[in-house]
Amino acid sequence: MRTRRVFLNRLDPQEHDPDDAVVVIDVLRSFSTAAYALAAGASAIYPVETIAGAFHLQRTLKNALTTGAVGGGDPIPGFDFGNSPSALQGADLAGRPLIQTTAAGVRGLARFRSCRALFAGSLVLGRATAQALLALRPAEVCFVITGEWVDRDGDEDIACADYMEALLHGEDPDPEPYAARVRNSDFGRRFQADCNANLPASDLRLCAQVDRFDFALRAAHCDGQLRLQRAQASVERALSGRG
Repeated sequence: MRTRRVFLNRLDPQEHDPDDAVVVIDVLRSFSTAAYALAAGASAIYPVETIAGAFHLQRTLKNALTTGAVGGGDPIPGFDFGNSPSALQGADLAGRPLIQTTAAGVRGLARFRSCRALFAGSLVLGRATAQALLALRPAEVCFVITGEWVDRDGDEDIACADYMEALLHGEDPDPEPYAARVRNSDFGRRFQADCNANLPASDLRLCAQVDRFDFALRAAHCDGQLRLQRAQASVERALSGRG
């Protein structure tokens, strides 16, 4: 199994996109938030690239809630939740769909929606995502780094890619150094600075919990709309696919 990685903000719009297995990584915070939402009982996550599109889908999708943020992390006015896993703690999401709009992660999913297998990656789903990929036995896995901006190194997402790549290659790495890289990344340090109420330290703690959940987030098409749902591959099946 080959692995490679690309950086979302460096991509040429005309560049040929990978068409096998793609993991779009957004640790801080899109796909950590999505994972906590499903764990809290949300029925599915619907990634929508634009704010107008999110409000339109909410009008047509029964009992749907919205979550998201603009670039930099501020919540979107009129949405039910910001892009914040801690804001979902204690929320009643049981059986309700969640529409998600973010500046990086969701944009990445939209860009690669035509590949054979598309996953939303974060450190809380690291091992489960690697197991789901191993079960699929793709010829190539492409990791998409979304967190690198002109003022951010994106190392929280690079660390997640490094962790999953090690697992795919049969290693069993110590997860703590990868969690530390999330905390010490350019964006991670902004959560620790305690100077922006929309970047709480509680979010950083939740996003840096390696392998918190035993499911992956796989994207599928539903009536022309991307939908993220749980994907679980048994450890036995995943391990049998190695090599």
